[in-house]
Amino acid sequence: MITLADVAAARKRLAAVVRPTPVRLSDSISRTAGRTVLLKPEHQQRTGSYKVRGAYNRISRLDEGVAVVAASAGNHAQGVAFAAGATGRRSTIFMPVGASLPKIDATRGYGAEVRLVGGLVDDTLLAAGAYALETGAVFVPPFDDPHIIAGQGTVGLELADEAPEAEVVVVPVGGGGLLAGVATALAHTRPGTRIVGVEAEGAAAMQAALAARQPVALDHVATMADGIAVRSVSELTLAHALAYVDQVVTVTEEEISAALLLLLERAKAVVEPSGAVGLAAVLAGKVAGGGPACCILSGGNVDPLLLMKLIHHGLSVAGRYLVLRVVLGDSPGQLARLTARLAELGLNVLDVEHHRSGPRVVLDEVEVLLTVETRGPVHGSEITAALVADGARVEVVR
Repeated sequence: MITLADVAAARKRLAAVVRPTPVRLSDSISRTAGRTVLLKPEHQQRTGSYKVRGAYNRISRLDEGVAVVAASAGNHAQGVAFAAGATGRRSTIFMPVGASLPKIDATRGYGAEVRLVGGLVDDTLLAAGAYALETGAVFVPPFDDPHIIAGQGTVGLELADEAPEAEVVVVPVGGGGLLAGVATALAHTRPGTRIVGVEAEGAAAMQAALAARQPVALDHVATMADGIAVRSVSELTLAHALAYVDQVVTVTEEEISAALLLLLERAKAVVEPSGAVGLAAVLAGKVAGGGPACCILSGGNVDPLLLMKLIHHGLSVAGRYLVLRVVLGDSPGQLARLTARLAELGLNVLDVEHHRSGPRVVLDEVEVLLTVETRGPVHGSEITAALVADGARVEVVR
């Protein structure tokens, strides 16, 4: 178990390295959530996530010239690569072959040698362990290390200074290093502050471990939040959670998408899915209480191609896209009249598919599949009702 002194020492060690990420209040998100929401923008940290804190606190303690090795799909990789370069040492990072190209390029850009292996993070961990034994390089784990946890805990010390009004701090959870560090720091500096961890529903390793009171290896993980897609927490991070964490909750993929979209639109913040899970839990009403909640936006390293998909998914979840199946008579002018009516109702048509045959249409009928942009679920319901009132046969596809 780490102590407050460990975290304070890490803060001094990191003083010249980390970028200030002061907490800020979001009025618009607070109105949406129905409570005061504070945001800790660690997605604006060096390397795009909080991971540089733990990596530097661990690596800077090594003897001069000692090489390091790590395994990661992205954020930890960049943190280790940066810390190694900043301390003048060589780093080798094993990454899955499916890791996003921007994360691979960024890791190389910080000076690391990147080796692509296997298809899972588990494969990279095995490869990194074998490399450490073969070469003598020091393996830098992503969360299972006291110095890593103490480095992540510096986020908690900053929160104690920057957000003393927060009644609850909401922390994304993968392997549990950030949760362990933040919870330890706040337990000793702001003991009245509640700590809530948030996992993706498809990767709830900490919840399973808390229930069993020992680490549990999940059979599989499935979530868009790849930064927290971990099969098992460690005994060390679990011990801190048992000691200091009040609750761990999960969020769905739809809730993550909605939070990510809200951050883009209202906070102008580009956050990766794992970084948005804390806010997702607050918006979904899964964080008890009505007082100020501080959400740690833990990372912003999102692949632009994935971001496009996430925005589309988030708009669908928020009811901003509406797909309608409309059956019309097969006569000249029917489609023109339908699109004119949609324009009168204030809809922007994104896509139109026109079918004269199929199992759902009979002779002298056509089927039109429309994708339209609405102002939200209420507007979508109003549109459907208006078309039905006009005599159209309308079915909401999604």
